[in-house]
Amino acid sequence: MKLHTAKPLTQPSSFLPFLRPSPRLHRHLSSTTTAQIPPPTPFVPDSKTFLSLIGRNLSAHAAKIPTWTALFTLSSEQLRKLGVEPARTRRYLLWWRERFRKGDYGIGGDLKEVRDSVATVRAVEVVPAGAGPAAAATIRRRKIVVNVPAGAEEEVDEVRLRGLEPVKGLKVLGAGTVAGPFVEPVKGTGGSVAAVRAQEGMWEQRRGVKIDGGERRKVMVRRKRKLEEMKKARV
Repeated sequence: MKLHTAKPLTQPSSFLPFLRPSPRLHRHLSSTTTAQIPPPTPFVPDSKTFLSLIGRNLSAHAAKIPTWTALFTLSSEQLRKLGVEPARTRRYLLWWRERFRKGDYGIGGDLKEVRDSVATVRAVEVVPAGAGPAAAATIRRRKIVVNVPAGAEEEVDEVRLRGLEPVKGLKVLGAGTVAGPFVEPVKGTGGSVAAVRAQEGMWEQRRGVKIDGGERRKVMVRRKRKLEEMKKARV
């Protein structure tokens, strides 16, 4: 009786292309980490400014998160080991980190003309998009707030206005007064020009006040209160 030795299993050559990672996959994996780190903006140039803007005393941890890369790559567990406590503070930081990554900024985050953490904004009137030269003289103009270079308190010419986007979160009141949170009117301009300065807690989302112990304890707290009121009513 002859004993047959089993041949080692080998993959058919037709399957080999599917087993090898493609060059495109290699490029995707190598660039994933980089893609997750958004670039700083003129209003938020570094991690220290970011932590100061979002508030809740996170600026106290600036020394623990010294670089922009660390700000957007540290995990919740790594932040805990660095001493960022309590857990709700870490969740808040990660929440704001995701918002910034998606371009969802607070007031001033979209400003491009910034000098020493201060941006100049101005109330202007613009012709609605699509209006022709003939209609520009008679059509009703739209009032918006735009970001202008520092020191540009004078009128902004029509050509430059066409390329400017309205500043998010700010609006024009009355004849031409810049209005919105953290707006500092420039003297001598009648409120048509203002400064927006990066400051502590500017983007802070305030914590809600718990009523009757919060959602988890509300039923129990209210029941105990009712029982106490019933006991007092019997007496």
